[in-house]
Amino acid sequence: MKTDDGPSGSTPFDRSAQPPPRDALWRRVTQAAEAALEDHGYVSPIDVLCGMRLLAPRDVDAWRKGRIDILESVIQGSPGRISSSLAMFRQWAQEKGLQPSETRYVRRAPRGIVELRFTGSGDPEIEKSYRTHFVSPALPEPKQKRLQEKLERPPETVVFEILRDSQCSECGAEIERDSFLLMEAGQPLCLPCAGLGDLEFLPAGDTALTRRSTKYSGRVAVVVRFSRSRKRYERQGILVEPAALEKAEQECAEDAAERAAERARAAERRCEEDRLLAARMAGEIRELFPGCPPAEAAAIAAHTAKRGSGRVGRTAAGRKLDERALTLAVIAAVRHNHTNYDELLAGGLEREAARARVAGRVDDILERWRN
Repeated sequence: MKTDDGPSGSTPFDRSAQPPPRDALWRRVTQAAEAALEDHGYVSPIDVLCGMRLLAPRDVDAWRKGRIDILESVIQGSPGRISSSLAMFRQWAQEKGLQPSETRYVRRAPRGIVELRFTGSGDPEIEKSYRTHFVSPALPEPKQKRLQEKLERPPETVVFEILRDSQCSECGAEIERDSFLLMEAGQPLCLPCAGLGDLEFLPAGDTALTRRSTKYSGRVAVVVRFSRSRKRYERQGILVEPAALEKAEQECAEDAAERAAERARAAERRCEEDRLLAARMAGEIRELFPGCPPAEAAAIAAHTAKRGSGRVGRTAAGRKLDERALTLAVIAAVRHNHTNYDELLAGGLEREAARARVAGRVDDILERWRN
């Protein structure tokens, strides 16, 4: 999106522009605004543009982290259409009685905290309009204050563990594969040029040590690495100040026995919670399928309720003993335990075809168990 005047001679935040009649565009604007307000108690121009799919959340994230300089460069649509949309948004917010609240958008950079820019022109009035959120008056004042602090907090610094050699755009130093670099405005920086050269790497895995190191370190960066198999960036650990890491290690050593005992108690609580959940599931399965043998109902419940399994019993619906979720668990158990379904899969038959092959047998058993 450009800041040049559109057909109507208005910028996206021309306050003199009159919103056009309420039509399909009005519905799109208000639906996006209502959804954001319901979700988090406030709504911003960015929320509306994202809700209308004129702005991709991934581009907002990249802009917040410094990989995109100007937000308007990735907003889709003509200046005139965006101007109309945002004029409608302001009118909607006024009619709802929402309270305007200006919020700083900042990020951490090697030279310190910097203000993020929405527009290429940098016009103060337009920049302010983009920064203005509208907050529900029903939101308690303490919550509004916490919300403001959260919104103005810079996003975490992200450092990349690279998969191939690179070069620092500032000093020209070679950055070898498996080393760390920071992307600043789309350019790679070695850690010394990024102001992070004195930090120490703490691998992921020890929650207490990571939490305490983060608490005591004035500068923290999250280290991620791209997984080619999963097609996503995955957290590898953090970079923290050596003194903070040393203090955190000392604290962890001092209360290691206490934390180990707490972990043991927590494991016992989880086991008891899982046992009670499986017992309740077994009872509900027997209610739905009175003909199901008690031992089999208990086995089905224990299988589907296993923590960390990702099975239907661990979903929110399953934990609430939703009838459909438990029925799906019973169907899966019957398919595996009372038909040749697994043999068909092992023989190379496609999953859907194998399910269709055994569907009649599954239905017969379910009908018998229901009666």
